[in-house]
Amino acid sequence: MSDRVNIWEFRDTAGHTAGTDLIGFHVEATDGAIGKIDKLSEAVGAQHLVVDTGPWILGRRVLLPAGTVIRIEIGEQKVYVDRSKDDIRNGPGLDDGAANVSADVRDRYGLYYDPFYGGRIF
Repeated sequence: MSDRVNIWEFRDTAGHTAGTDLIGFHVEATDGAIGKIDKLSEAVGAQHLVVDTGPWILGRRVLLPAGTVIRIEIGEQKVYVDRSKDDIRNGPGLDDGAANVSADVRDRYGLYYDPFYGGRIF
């Protein structure tokens, strides 16, 4: 049995229920707040959050694969991820002009995040 995490699916233990509106929820890295959820994809095999980091990293938006989510607190309106601020800051940027996240963008983020979760290094 493998302990590999599929980064493009919410973990069973995260507390996510399909259809739950997480837009506007605050996102907490392992070492503090990083921003608010701007978009959410629940597409099979491509689940992810788009987070507006606000002034934290100069208004940059970042994509977080759903597998980074370890806990969702509906009452607090917070989503907790298992990556540090530096991990997120050092990841790929997201083009603000894009209305949807393309497969190419997901591939870039997959190359960055997958090795953290036991995936192969490309």
